[in-house]
Amino acid sequence: MQSLSLSSTKSLAGLRLMSQEARVKRRGGNSNNMVVACGNNSDKDTAPSSTSFLSRTQTYALLKQQMEVAAKSEDYKEAARIRDSLKLFEEEEPVLRLRRLIKEAIADERFQDAASYRDELKRIAPHSFLKCSSDATTLGVRVQVRSVYIEGRSQPSKGLYFFAYRIRITNNSDDTVQLLRRHWIITDANGRSENVRGIGVVGEQPVLLPRTSFEYSSACPLSTPNGRMEGEYEMIHVDKVGSPSFNAIIAPFSLALLGDDDCNTI
Repeated sequence: MQSLSLSSTKSLAGLRLMSQEARVKRRGGNSNNMVVACGNNSDKDTAPSSTSFLSRTQTYALLKQQMEVAAKSEDYKEAARIRDSLKLFEEEEPVLRLRRLIKEAIADERFQDAASYRDELKRIAPHSFLKCSSDATTLGVRVQVRSVYIEGRSQPSKGLYFFAYRIRITNNSDDTVQLLRRHWIITDANGRSENVRGIGVVGEQPVLLPRTSFEYSSACPLSTPNGRMEGEYEMIHVDKVGSPSFNAIIAPFSLALLGDDDCNTI
């Protein structure tokens, strides 16, 4: 499979990183770098619309939250109505239904059933056991990632599922480091992988002083409703002339139409 860099003008239908990564905004008086979500072909910063970040995961999470509020306020009629809506929602989404069945089977100590549901979940959504966030530290460089499904920019009928992800890179070491290159491995639900390599991120090779961070957001379209990403950043110690570079690991995280409860926003 041909690897794809962000500078490439050739589109890969299944797996590719958006060539339009977000542009960087600097905050005065702070070494941190902030990025406004997914960019477009323009060099002008563009803020994401609030509606573009609504997803089925968020809808489901909102319903659960509303049911809890109704129950706490003893509005049991409303809580029951929302509970029924949740069940209908789950029946329409096999991943949610199987997750619920697994929890119920474990609670009832029906472990054989739980194992059966788990195997079925692995079959239809092999990446569903990954969280949509990850956190890894290499030589004091911490990389945190969180992803979310963007329903407003997806077209499931055309096999397009659009995901955004936000990354924070924190230098917890005592040395100044610089990010030189990135390497992503993107895998769809069919097991097809794509390696993406490029210089820096969002057009920069950020230098991180000790105890400072760099943040940016980008996006990745898939041809399947779930997948995974992982990779590494090639880093150097700026103040150590001649020292070899090292790879800061980006731990695996999921790209999932129905993410876990903790990953409804980025």
